Amino acid sequence: MDFLTLFAVYVVVILTCIALVCKYSGQQQTPFGVIFNCISRVTAPFVPVWLQRLSQRSLHGLFHQRNHTFIYLHLLLELLAYGEFSYEVFGFCRDMDTTLTSLSVPYILLAVKTYLFYLCITTDPGTVTQAKMSGQLSIYPYDRRMFHPGVPCPTCQLVKPARSKHCRVCDRCVQRFDHHCIWVNNCLGARNTRYFILYLMSVCAMAGSMALLTGDMLLHAVLRSGLLRSSYMDGQGQRQQAGPLFVFQHLFLTFPRIVFMLGFLVFVCLLLAGYALFHCYLALVNQTSNEWYKGRGTVCQHCHPNNPATSADSHCGPAPDRSRRHFYSRGMWRNLGEIFFPLCPVHKKDN
Repeated sequence: MDFLTLFAVYVVVILTCIALVCKYSGQQQTPFGVIFNCISRVTAPFVPVWLQRLSQRSLHGLFHQRNHTFIYLHLLLELLAYGEFSYEVFGFCRDMDTTLTSLSVPYILLAVKTYLFYLCITTDPGTVTQAKMSGQLSIYPYDRRMFHPGVPCPTCQLVKPARSKHCRVCDRCVQRFDHHCIWVNNCLGARNTRYFILYLMSVCAMAGSMALLTGDMLLHAVLRSGLLRSSYMDGQGQRQQAGPLFVFQHLFLTFPRIVFMLGFLVFVCLLLAGYALFHCYLALVNQTSNEWYKGRGTVCQHCHPNNPATSADSHCGPAPDRSRRHFYSRGMWRNLGEIFFPLCPVHKKDN
């Protein structure tokens, strides 16, 4: 049972990490940050200064500057999963008379995913520039809650269009900013959110199809071996009927790489399915991740509601209609249309 215990620990650790990421995503203070800071303070007296500076520069470059590290990691994980699937699972499935049509589905999805991944990486998300700013300012109205007219970006020194935000990683303001994704080394904004949603769906479908074929292969291996009708001698010398735990341990010992790959695929599929559903929800209500995070406790940065005198003199203008939780929603179908066919700047004609 040692191998089964090891796999159970592996499952618990992965599920715990997924739960923590989902719970604390977008928050400034997280358990990961607290643990990292505590470890840093404890180990600082024993770690050379040059090593501390090197680690700080490395972490800063990894998470706060554009780089291709996570793209390479993504491709490496993909290569390992498809290598194991092609090397072992594909052959077993052919021996079990699985059709080539079924086996070709993961490879077709891989081609689709790769194309969408490329579009996410290379497509301009909607950079706000001086040349395009006049048109971009007319795309969305200001809600006067999170976005206010006439507010310049402290870094770009350009007037910020509604729903835009400056990305400190890419060092640019992005129209309809959603978030910066380290896995595609690019911001997600008005021009490439559609590709990102489709990319998430394709990865889920890809991992799900491989998991189904792998699970079907393992099930056929159990049925053909007659393992369910077998028995074994336990530690007390008693004959026991083979149960689910015994079958799972047998599979783990017989196909260890395949079982670990199956677990990895299931976790990836579940995690990204939840993330894809979250982004589909945001698309349906015409909201970005940035707006969703801010909306959980947004107050006007320019007005002070607790001070009536200050609020009366504020330049923010009339208060927005706070009864509308989703200020930019125009109906489900029009919201989806805005994602897949982004709004274009309105250019005024000269008389």
